[in-house]
Amino acid sequence: MKGTFYGIGVGPGDPELVTLKAKRLLDECQVIIAPITAMEKQSVALNIVKPLLQEDKTVDTLVFPMTYDEQELSRHWDEAAQHIFTLLDEGKNVVFLTLGDPMVYSTYMYILKRVKDKGYFAETVPGITSFCAASSRTCLPLAEGSETIAIIPSAYECDNLDEILDKFDNIVLMKISKNFDKLVDILGQHGLKKNAVLVSRCGLDEEMIEYDLDRLIGQKVNYLSMIIVKKSMGH
Repeated sequence: MKGTFYGIGVGPGDPELVTLKAKRLLDECQVIIAPITAMEKQSVALNIVKPLLQEDKTVDTLVFPMTYDEQELSRHWDEAAQHIFTLLDEGKNVVFLTLGDPMVYSTYMYILKRVKDKGYFAETVPGITSFCAASSRTCLPLAEGSETIAIIPSAYECDNLDEILDKFDNIVLMKISKNFDKLVDILGQHGLKKNAVLVSRCGLDEEMIEYDLDRLIGQKVNYLSMIIVKKSMGH
């Protein structure tokens, strides 16, 4: 009998935000897949659930490089899927860890497609997204009444950011570290700096919440950072 493939969202960082279902599957599965971006890197998702894992649990780390080369990405997705196929054919239940929610900007989705295309059974367990966690940490509702939301996955690549800032009530800017200074300047042009808050490493060590974006100009902003812009926000 073939095993089942589970995608588990472990949330933004706080182990207490891992769901009861995720914890049960972590206990029951035979193998945990922890994605990393390079061999020398640690898996943030794995570090989150480490306090919850049984000591004898098998953990396999698979590399998914941070690149925009579609051929290279596809090769790594194929290699990871083949490794998972082997485990499933051995009858092992496999958990694939992902930060936040598995269905929101995660590598898991590309592996899931390959698993399902091969006819294996798969189940996805939702997790708390980083932007929902950041909203809760700052007590800033992401959507009140009929307010609209825009989630921008790579703010520095967005070529219609001005239009989005004009049209939406609330905007979440993710992956802001690369062009942080430029983004702050754009927010200033729209008169929205006072309506913005930066949340970095939400739920993790060295978490930072900053309402004065100008204080961070010229500094290196952590990769796990976002800006929430709320037009109705007041201080």
